[in-house]
Amino acid sequence: MRGIRLCGSGAAVPATRLSNDALSQRVETSDEWIRSRTGIGERRVAAEGETLTSLAAAAGAQALQNAGWEPSSLDLILLATSSPDDLFGSAPKVQAVLGAERAVAFDLTAACSGFLFALVTAAQYLRSGAMQRVLVIGADQLSSWVDWSDRRTCVLFGDGAGAVAVEATGDADALLGFRMASDGRRGENLTLSQQPQRQELLPGISAQQGGFSTIAMNGQEVYKFAAREVPAILQQLLDDTSTSPSELDWLLLHQANQRILDAVGERLGMAAEKVLSNLAHYGNTSAATIPLMLHEAVSDGRISSGDLIATSGFGAGLSWGAALLRWDGPTS
Repeated sequence: MRGIRLCGSGAAVPATRLSNDALSQRVETSDEWIRSRTGIGERRVAAEGETLTSLAAAAGAQALQNAGWEPSSLDLILLATSSPDDLFGSAPKVQAVLGAERAVAFDLTAACSGFLFALVTAAQYLRSGAMQRVLVIGADQLSSWVDWSDRRTCVLFGDGAGAVAVEATGDADALLGFRMASDGRRGENLTLSQQPQRQELLPGISAQQGGFSTIAMNGQEVYKFAAREVPAILQQLLDDTSTSPSELDWLLLHQANQRILDAVGERLGMAAEKVLSNLAHYGNTSAATIPLMLHEAVSDGRISSGDLIATSGFGAGLSWGAALLRWDGPTS
C-alpha cells in the first residue's frame, strides 16, 4: 500500500516589514488595539519587483534543496493561491523558474484552506501510483487586495509563501487522515468578488468588465465560524484515527487570529506551548500560513522527525479542513 512522505520544507517572505505602529500612521489604529484583538505585531508586504511567482518559486526551491531533490525529478507542482500574478494561473511560471521541465503545474484556489486542500490532493496522485514526487506550495500576496483605509481588514493580512516536498513511499504513511468541508451558504462573510461594472458593447448588449473589489469580511461571523467548526473537525479527525489529543506533539492551525489559536488549543486540551504560532510576525498570509509555520518550526528544531501534527485550514468559501501528519523530513 502506497503512502506519502514529507521530505522537505521551504519558505519565503518579502523583506519589507509593516509594523502596527507604522500602519497607525495611515489608519486610526494602534499597536495595542491590533495585538489585543488579533495577536499580530507586523506583516510583510511585497515591494516592487517581488511577486507571488517569485515568492512561491523561492519557497519551492528551498523545499527541494532541503529534500535533496533536483527540480527535474518533480512530477507535479501544486500552487495553492487566491492571488496569482496571472488569473489564468501562476503555477506554470513557477515551474519555469524552478526548471522543473517534467512537472505538470496548476493552481488550486481554496483561500486559507488552500495549502491543506492541495496537500490532500497531492496525496491522491501519489497514493494512486500516478506520480512519485510533488511540490506543494501555499502562497498569497493579499497586500494587493486589501483596502488600506479599512482598519478592520488591512491590519490582518500579509504576503508570504511556504512549500513542502512530498513523495510516494511504501513505508508508513505521513498523512494519517484528513477531513475537508465547504459551506457556500456562508460564503458572503469573506469575499474578494468581481466589481459589478458593465461596459456597453452595442445598444442593448453589455458585458461585465474585468476587475475585482478589495477583501470584504464580516469579522465577527468568521471568528464564530472558526471557533465552532475547527475544533469540531479536528475532533472528528482524531476520532477517525483513534488518536487522543495527548498523543499530539503539535497543533498547527491556519494563522488567522491568536484568539482562535488559543480557543482551539483549549478545546482540545493542548498546552499553549504545543500550539504553533508565528502570527505576530507575519499576520494572515492565507494559503501560506501553514507551510510557513511548519518550515519555521522544522528549521528551529521544535518539530523533530516522527512528531505527530494535527493541522487545520479554514477561511473563505467558506471552507475548512483538518489533517493528521507525521513529520519525517529533515530537521535542524
